[in-house]
Amino acid sequence: QVQLVESGGGLVQAGDSLRLSCAASGRTFSYYAMGWFRQAPGKEREFVAAISWSGGNTYYEDSMKGRFTISRDNAKNTVYLQMNSLKPEDTAVYYCAAGRPRNGLVISGAEYDYWGQGTQVTVSS
Repeated sequence: QVQLVESGGGLVQAGDSLRLSCAASGRTFSYYAMGWFRQAPGKEREFVAAISWSGGNTYYEDSMKGRFTISRDNAKNTVYLQMNSLKPEDTAVYYCAAGRPRNGLVISGAEYDYWGQGTQVTVSS
């Protein structure tokens, strides 16, 4: 089992930045790839970003490239999501997830085994 706890969400204005953190406990953190997903009210969950177990490979949803940066610190069992130039449409609950997604399926939530409880991000215009 892996337990994941997100933090760092909040209410910000458009153009501001936030850094989300996801602290992991339980099984070996560095064994897993980590992903961030989000879900806005009335919408389906969508992929945001992912990072390989070593941190050597990162993946982003196209609309977030250049604004969001995913990183991890395996010594601290933590993955981060730096979000810059936030927009009102970024408002959502953000979830981190741990798993070992098969090649080419890193953006699929079904490939992740463990999920956090989510942290709310609200961006006002």
